[in-house]
Amino acid sequence: WGLTTLFVLVAIAVMIRLGFWQLDRLAQRRAFNARVLAAQAMPVLNLNEGIPLSDLTTMEYREVVVEGTYLFEDEVLLRNQVWEGRLGFQVLTPLQIRGSPWAVLVDRGWLPYEEAQLPARLAFQEQGMVTVRGIIRRGQEHPDFGGVPDPTLAPGQTRLEAWNLVNIPRIQQQTRVSLLPVYIQQAPDPTWQGLPYRVLPEVEISEGPHLGYAIQWFTFAAILGIGYPFYVKRQLHKADGH
Repeated sequence: WGLTTLFVLVAIAVMIRLGFWQLDRLAQRRAFNARVLAAQAMPVLNLNEGIPLSDLTTMEYREVVVEGTYLFEDEVLLRNQVWEGRLGFQVLTPLQIRGSPWAVLVDRGWLPYEEAQLPARLAFQEQGMVTVRGIIRRGQEHPDFGGVPDPTLAPGQTRLEAWNLVNIPRIQQQTRVSLLPVYIQQAPDPTWQGLPYRVLPEVEISEGPHLGYAIQWFTFAAILGIGYPFYVKRQLHKADGH
C-alpha cells in the first residue's frame, strides 16, 4: 500500500498541476484576445506621420499604412509556406519609409517555389514609391515547440536567402538599413490580381478549451483523492474478513 499510495499522491499532484497549467493558458489566451481586440479597434496607423517605436510590439494586428520604396537587394524569403496545397515562399522585402531613416519589413505575399527563385522573382518587383496597407505583425526569434530554427551561416556565406522564421534581429544583421522591430503583412487589394498572392490571417478570438480541460483535471484529482481512501478502507475490510 505504501508504493500505491505514493503513486496516487504523485498522480493527484500532477493532475492539479495540469489544471493550473490550463488556467495559465486560459489567462494567456484572454490577454491575447484583449490585446488583439484593442489593436483592431485602434485607428489606422500611418507610419509616415510618426513611428511610436516604444509601442509597436504591442500593436500586433493593428491596421497600418505606409509609403516608401522597396529595397530589393535586401529581400528574403520565408520558406515552407503553402497556398491552396502548393508549396512556396512568402516574400519579405524591406521598405524604406518615405521621409524616415527607418525601414520596415513587408510580407508582400506568396510565390510558388519556381517563381520565388532568382531571376524569376525579379518580375515581381514593385519599383518606385508605393503605398502599403496591411497589419502589424510581430517577428519570431525562436521556433515553436517542435519547430526548426533558422540555419547559421556557412563559412564564407554573408547572408541567408531563405528563413524558417521572420527573425527580425537576425535579418537586421544582413540588412543595410535600420529595421523596425515589427513587420507588415500586406493586405489583399482588389486591384492586385496576380502574384504574389496576399491574404490576412483570420485571428480566432475565443478562450479555447482551456477552462474545460482545467475542470477535467481538477475533477480527476478530486475523484482520485476522495475515492482512493474509500477503496483502501474497503480492501482492508475484505482482508480482515478473510
